[in-house]
Amino acid sequence: MADKIQDAYESSKNIYDGVLTQGNFFSRMYIKLFWSGTDDNEIARKVLSYIPDDFSGKLLDVPVGTAVFTQRKWSTLKNAHITCLDYSTDMLEQAKRRLDGKAHINFIQGDVGNLQMDDESFDIVLSMNGFHAFPDKQKAFRETFRVLKSGGDFIACFYIRGKSKRTDWLVKNILAKKGWFTPPFQTEEELKNTLQKMYKEVELHVDGSMAYFHCVK
Repeated sequence: MADKIQDAYESSKNIYDGVLTQGNFFSRMYIKLFWSGTDDNEIARKVLSYIPDDFSGKLLDVPVGTAVFTQRKWSTLKNAHITCLDYSTDMLEQAKRRLDGKAHINFIQGDVGNLQMDDESFDIVLSMNGFHAFPDKQKAFRETFRVLKSGGDFIACFYIRGKSKRTDWLVKNILAKKGWFTPPFQTEEELKNTLQKMYKEVELHVDGSMAYFHCVK
């Protein structure tokens, strides 16, 4: 399963950023037809707004992907210590090229289900567009919780099922089969229950078939 995911993201490296950022006509039509026009750029802006512009603690970005949404923000957080982790070596290399030369940022190839970090290591854990790809989501929830400090922030966004039949069809019949998404997928209610059992504070929003949230441990 893990190899299938890595192969899928490597094969999409020439189109991944364009689809997410709606950089051309075809990607905009894809988003409009299959994702109800949900704007990943706007969701990214809202997610990143939870991180203060003067943040100076330790932050884990998992998965970093290509850093297409985070490049500008991470570059300005010069007093922070940012760890960018991804299972895909190709995605990690693209992120490195985007963030090249930033001394406050380091890069690790690794598995979110088995993080090689101590308990309560980070002030913020960010996961953008990751959980719908992770093979073992329960392990991912447990590990991101484990490495987060008490009082720290868990911030994320990803696909949830049950909001659009067209999107659910696309995910089940194409994206999951290609390895870009990995079942099972949670509904909004299931996600809310998971987060509320783990975190003291949960702020959850839904835009089309995408959920984004901010939790405090």
